[in-house]
Amino acid sequence: MTGPPAIRVERLSKRYRIARRRESHATLRDLLAAKAAGVAARLRGSRDAQASADVRDFWALKDVSFEIAKGERVGIIGRNGAGKSTLLKVLCRITEPTQGRVEMFGRVASLLEVGTGFHPELSGRENVYLNGAILGMTRAEIRASFDEIVAFSEIDEFIDTPVKRYSSGMYVRLAFAVAAHLRSEILIVDEVLAVGDLAFQRKCLGKIRDASEHGRTVLFVSHSIEAIQSLTTSCILLADGETRAMGGTPEVLDTYVSALAKSVSRYQSPASQRPSHIVAIEVQTSHGNGVHAFGRPLALRFKVRLAAGMSRFFLSFQICDVSNKPLTHLWVASDELADAAHEGTASLVCTIPNPRLYMGRYFVTAHLSEGHGKPHIETLESACSFEVSMHERSREYAWRANDCVYLEEGHWSVEGEAA
Repeated sequence: MTGPPAIRVERLSKRYRIARRRESHATLRDLLAAKAAGVAARLRGSRDAQASADVRDFWALKDVSFEIAKGERVGIIGRNGAGKSTLLKVLCRITEPTQGRVEMFGRVASLLEVGTGFHPELSGRENVYLNGAILGMTRAEIRASFDEIVAFSEIDEFIDTPVKRYSSGMYVRLAFAVAAHLRSEILIVDEVLAVGDLAFQRKCLGKIRDASEHGRTVLFVSHSIEAIQSLTTSCILLADGETRAMGGTPEVLDTYVSALAKSVSRYQSPASQRPSHIVAIEVQTSHGNGVHAFGRPLALRFKVRLAAGMSRFFLSFQICDVSNKPLTHLWVASDELADAAHEGTASLVCTIPNPRLYMGRYFVTAHLSEGHGKPHIETLESACSFEVSMHERSREYAWRANDCVYLEEGHWSVEGEAA
């Protein structure tokens, strides 16, 4: 960290008590009687009320520590249930930590859920002033930013309409505009931008980047690796409530993506109830263990189980990048191959003679159907993965991650000077 801190978190933990009732009541009368007995026991200070409950501790956060400097753009990533939203709620003082401490150096504007901080009976205009007052701003300060907020949200026609009549998209537009434009030193944004349309999402990402360049600290949570990659300079990876990695965004994303891979280079289906399904996929890489040298032939092997009487099938696959964006799509119909299926099983190989995918990790998504344009019988998202290495191709300066998606052949020449 460079510069004075904006956020300091020290050994932060958050515990929830989860109770699972064991008893069952045959009638509503029995249930009401048991509830009344429990209330009476609590009023007497008795612990008997908990005797019928199986109580366990769930630690949503465990001993999390980090420090963020003023003006930094920091991403928080992790799978569902990793503790991201709990961390933000603690930082925004929506919930209290069980252990540890949090220091925030400056006013905090947050956008955690659609409509958070809005009163449904008040108009958009009134909610702008309400949110500004909560941040400790004067009416004059809010008024100075009001026109800019309305213009950014693009809902000026409805600014005097009660927000309870807003769609989720309108909520997000106004809520983000308020959080981004009112004068706060720290901006915390959760995954809610996914509600807006693509053009508005890009507009928001640009505004967040602009806010950081003007000295505001940004904490950004998203499942979109593309958004994290383009917006943040450093990242915190959470898993099971713990900090698994901290550092520069490219390095932390590499750690995250590696953990996301369901397998290295092979997929084997569990016992399937489908009469027709993809039994196995194997990516045959040049070096084995899922590592492939740039430009060497790449083979993908598929084994398919076909239902009795199924005369033809259509198999396709996509190679996708870390943000699940398809980079190439290859397909085959059984009609194109002689003896494609034998006794209800088809074993196929697709060879790519000279793949030009740049260094990085890639994922294979496969689709099986009865024919082109027909509904998929099965789709396997990111069934297996492989990594492209550039170690067999040397040059004077190092290969850098994220430079491109693939390398193209180009032939350079020198043109003579014009006469």
